[in-house]
Amino acid sequence: MTAAALRDPVPDLLDASIGKATAALLQAQRPDGHWVFELEADCTIPSEYVLLVHYLGEAADPELERKIGVYLRRIQGEHGGWPLFHGGAFDISATVKAYFALKMIGDDIAAPHMVRAREAILARGGAAASNVFTRIQLALYGELSWDAIPTMPPEIILLPRWFPIHLSRMSYWARTVIVPLLVLQTRQPRAVNQHGVHVPELFGPPVKVGPASHQKRAWAAFFGAIDVVLKFADRNRLWPNKLRARALKACLDFVTERLNGEDGLGAIYPAMANSVMMFAELGYAADHPHRAIARQSVENLLVVKDDEAYCQPCVSPIWDTALAAHALLEVGEPQTEAAALAGLDWLVPRQELTVKGDWAERKPDLRPGGWAFQYNNAHYPDLDDTAVVVMALDRAAPLGAKPYAEAIDRGVEWTVGLQSRNGGWGAFDADNSDDYLNNIPFADHGALLDPPTVDVSARCISMLAQRGEPKDSPRMQAALGYILGDQLADGSWFGRWGVNYIYGTWSALCALNAAGLGAEAEPMRRAVTWLETIQNPDGGWGEDCDSYALDYAGHRPAASRASQTAWALLGLMAAGEADSAAVARGIAWLQANQDDHGEWAEEDYTGGGFPRVFYLRYHGYRRYFPLWALARYRNLKTSNSARVPFGM
Repeated sequence: MTAAALRDPVPDLLDASIGKATAALLQAQRPDGHWVFELEADCTIPSEYVLLVHYLGEAADPELERKIGVYLRRIQGEHGGWPLFHGGAFDISATVKAYFALKMIGDDIAAPHMVRAREAILARGGAAASNVFTRIQLALYGELSWDAIPTMPPEIILLPRWFPIHLSRMSYWARTVIVPLLVLQTRQPRAVNQHGVHVPELFGPPVKVGPASHQKRAWAAFFGAIDVVLKFADRNRLWPNKLRARALKACLDFVTERLNGEDGLGAIYPAMANSVMMFAELGYAADHPHRAIARQSVENLLVVKDDEAYCQPCVSPIWDTALAAHALLEVGEPQTEAAALAGLDWLVPRQELTVKGDWAERKPDLRPGGWAFQYNNAHYPDLDDTAVVVMALDRAAPLGAKPYAEAIDRGVEWTVGLQSRNGGWGAFDADNSDDYLNNIPFADHGALLDPPTVDVSARCISMLAQRGEPKDSPRMQAALGYILGDQLADGSWFGRWGVNYIYGTWSALCALNAAGLGAEAEPMRRAVTWLETIQNPDGGWGEDCDSYALDYAGHRPAASRASQTAWALLGLMAAGEADSAAVARGIAWLQANQDDHGEWAEEDYTGGGFPRVFYLRYHGYRRYFPLWALARYRNLKTSNSARVPFGM
C-alpha cells in the first residue's frame, strides 16, 4: 500500500480484509466447534520439561529433545541469555534453566551459545542469584543446598483460616504450585539424573540474595527472621512427628482432590510438574493412576512441530473460543454466526455447576457457575472467562436454537457473588488482597495474590450492563467507583492480564460505555486523549512488557502490533470515536499489515502472566482481535448498530 493508504482506510478493501480474516479464523475452528491456539511462554517451561524428564529418570525421547534444543537456541537473546519475552532483556533465572536444559540435552559447554550464556550468568552473580523457583530446581539436582531456599513447612496447610499466612490467602496458582512443593522441600529428594549432568560452572563466589525489588525492607527482614527460626526447627527436628505426618497427608489429599484428570493440577505446568515429582517422592510407581495421569497432563502441553518443539504453560480453549465467537458475531454473516453458535454450544456444557472450588473458602453459600480458562479446571473457574462467555451467549441467544438462559443466569450469579469489598473482581477469588504476603521470601516473583484488577472488573461490569443492570445499583456503583478510582493521571488504566495500559484502557472504556457513562464524560475523554497521544506515526499502537516496570514513568514508544492496535481501536470506538482520524489511521494500519492468509504477524508477547516475571504470547490474539476491530468499524460506519454488542 502507498503512504496515503496508511493515513486512511480503503473502504473498497474493508470487506476483503474482513473476509480474509474471517476465512482464516473459520479454518482454525476444530470439528467440535471450539478454537484453541498455541499459548507460548518463555524458555523456562520447555527447559523445566527437559529437567523433569531427567529428574524422574525416564528414557528421554532424543528427537523431542533435539527439537526443544532447536527452539531454545532460536529464542536466545543477543545479550547471551534468555529473556522473559520476545526481544526482552537478559533474565538470569530463565537463562540458568535454559543453559541447564541444553547441557542436559547434550550441548557442549564450549559451544559459542553456551559460553555466552555462562559468561552472562556469572557476570550477574551466578546461578545462586536466581529466583526462588529456579533455586528449588537447582536444589532438586543437588546443585545448591536447600538452605538457600526459603523454608515453607508443610504444617502451613493445617493452620486456621484466621492465621496471617494461610493458603487460602494466596492466589490459586500459588496454592497449587506450593502444596506439592511443601512435600518436596520437607523430604529434599535428589533427581535421578541418569547421565550425571551438573552445572557447577554456573556458580561463582557466594552471593547474598536480598529482598526482591517489590518487597519492603521491614517486612522482608521480619519474614527473613521467621525463616531463620524455621530452618533451625527443621535442622533440629523440632516438629512433632505426628504433626508432620498429618501435614504431609493433608498436602497429598489437597493435590489428589484437585488432580483434575489429564488437565492436571490447577491446569498449569508448574503445579502439574510439582505434583508428578511429589508422587514420585512418595513412592508412587510410574503406572499408579494418580502419578500416571499427572504425568500425562504435562505431556499434553507439548507443541511438537516439524523442526522444533516447546511446552506450553497451559492451554486456553475457553478464552480462545469465547473471543473468537465474539469476533465472528461482530462480522454478522450467516456463516460466521453459525460458526460462533457451534463454539458457544461447545462452551455451554463446560460450565462448572457442581464443584465448589477454592473460591468457596470465602463464599461458602455461593452456587458454582463459572467457566475455566482451560478445558477443565473445576476447582478454579475464572471470572474473566465467565464474563466473556456470558456476554457471547447473551449476544447470540436470539440467533440460536438452543436456550442459553440457564447458563447465563448461573454465570451472572456466580460472578456477582465473587465481587470484592472494594467493588472490583479478581480473576479467581474474592478479596485475595493481603498485600503483606508478597513480602515473604517465597514471593520474590511478586505474584502471590489475586487482587481485583481493572481488566477483569471491566469485563464483569460489561457483562452486568449487557444484562440490564442499572448504573445506579449498589453493586454497579461500587464497581464503577473502583474502575474510575484506578484511572491514572495520564488517562490510562493498568492492564494486569494483557500488555498493558492499552489493554487496561480498552477494557475500562468498553465497561464505561456499556454502563452508560457517555462518550463526553471526563474519564472517557482523558482516556481517548491518551490513546491518541501514544499512537505510532504508522497508525498502529504498540507497548512492550517493560511497561510493567516498577519505575514506570509513562508510555514508551514500541513497534505497532496487531492485537494492541485492535484493542486501542475497540477502546476508541467504545468512546464514540469511530469517525476520528486516529481510528481511521489504525484501521488503515491493520489493512496494510494483513498478510495473504488473512492474518497478522505478531511474535511479540502481549499477554500477561505475572508482571515482571512471566509473560504470554497468545497465538490467537493476532487472529481474532484485528478481525473484531475491522468488523466493528464497518458496522459503526454503516450504522449497523444492531451488530454492536453492549459490553465488549
